[in-house]
Amino acid sequence: MTISQAAPAAVKILIAGGFGVGKTTMVEAVSEVAPLRTEEYLTKASVGVDDLAGIGDKDTTTVALDFGRITVSDELVVYLFGTPGQERFWFMWNDLVNGALGGVVIADTRRLGTSFASIDFFESRDIPFVVAINCFHGHNTRTAEEIRVALDLDPHVPLLIGDVRRREFGKDVLLALVDHLMSLPAAV
Repeated sequence: MTISQAAPAAVKILIAGGFGVGKTTMVEAVSEVAPLRTEEYLTKASVGVDDLAGIGDKDTTTVALDFGRITVSDELVVYLFGTPGQERFWFMWNDLVNGALGGVVIADTRRLGTSFASIDFFESRDIPFVVAINCFHGHNTRTAEEIRVALDLDPHVPLLIGDVRRREFGKDVLLALVDHLMSLPAAV
């Protein structure tokens, strides 16, 4: 069997972040296939449970996961798993992260506090990650350094600012994660 006949190596990346920061949007933007989405309409049951402050007219939410795929070459395929952002679904993150090579934390400067749980999640499991600041409609009033301080990010964690609706920005974020992974010492 030649390498080209073998199944491609698979890399799993987790896309995490708070409720309504753009996880589903990023998976959609970069996936080469129609992504699996588990979006459901918000109902009255979410009133007082899900914090809709600062996210306008959002009317749906991920209730399980998002899934997308990127074929890098005949030898390598990247699988993207987007987490649900609502606290009541965080238990699923423990299963979604199994086998993940790294993660992306998407943050919204209007609600940076919703990013802390995702950052803590990756840090507590020693899973390398990058932070993507999603500027919906170009909205961002903070500098990268102000955001880094507000999130208490380690200096080595890459931070990118852009719009996750744009495929090129999503690709830049994933490439930054790859560069970050390659810069780390190999595990023994």
